[in-house]
Amino acid sequence: MATAMAPTVVERIVLEEEFRWLLHDEVHAVLRQLQDILKEASLRFTLPGSGMEGPAKQENFILGSCGTDQVKGVLTLQGDALSQADVNLKMPRNNQLLHFAFREDKQWKLQQIQDARNHVSQAIYLLNNRDESYQFRTGAEVLKLMDAVMLQLTRARNRLTTPATLTLPEIAASGLTRMFAPALPSDLLVNVYINLNKLCLTVYQLHALQPNSTKNFRPAGGSVLHSPGAMFEWGSQRLEVSHVHKVESVIPWLNDALVFFTVSLQLCQQLKDKISVFSSYWSYRPF
Repeated sequence: MATAMAPTVVERIVLEEEFRWLLHDEVHAVLRQLQDILKEASLRFTLPGSGMEGPAKQENFILGSCGTDQVKGVLTLQGDALSQADVNLKMPRNNQLLHFAFREDKQWKLQQIQDARNHVSQAIYLLNNRDESYQFRTGAEVLKLMDAVMLQLTRARNRLTTPATLTLPEIAASGLTRMFAPALPSDLLVNVYINLNKLCLTVYQLHALQPNSTKNFRPAGGSVLHSPGAMFEWGSQRLEVSHVHKVESVIPWLNDALVFFTVSLQLCQQLKDKISVFSSYWSYRPF
């Protein structure tokens, strides 16, 4: 089995010059690119609005689904919070129309958006600590920075692409159920979350299981979206999901942010790959 030959003296000198150029020039060029891209990503989490001079403007998102017209409504997003909700639900059994909306004094914080924004801010902070005047001495130092930035970007992306898995009792106990006026009927649960670039609203209709029911009671575990037939215990009652209605709306600036995350992660990985090429010849050394 052939083994790689060690570089000659001339090759080693050339490699050292290339590596020096990589550390002193190209690394900072990539860092500038990353800063520009992440600045744009950060702006997406504050726009549309008036920047630092005041609160973010309100955006209205019309909820819809190709599979059902049982639920219709509008959610109003202001930065990382739902400031208003106006929802109509047509009950399947009798076509009765229920209307519920947020109380005027209430807002619902979307923790996923807030967390994603915080991770982007942390990535920008890491990059800003290595400005043009900073001299990288080793490839390992660059790899450590790229790993730290990639960790923050991956966490930001995951907060948007991976909604929390909640049990039905956790949804029932959520403060979201107390946001509405008039109050939600006891046989309804509501959940709101971000999934990729979409704002999603799920309405669960429930019915009580009778004490003499022959159904095998098996409480459902955590899930992003529960199915009809899922059971849980709440207070002294055993309940079952009878109908599930999910509607959603695309948030264009979240799609932009996800694209910026992907491009930034690719740039980080490409720089790591270039640094790692030199490890085939020698351990990282100072210049």
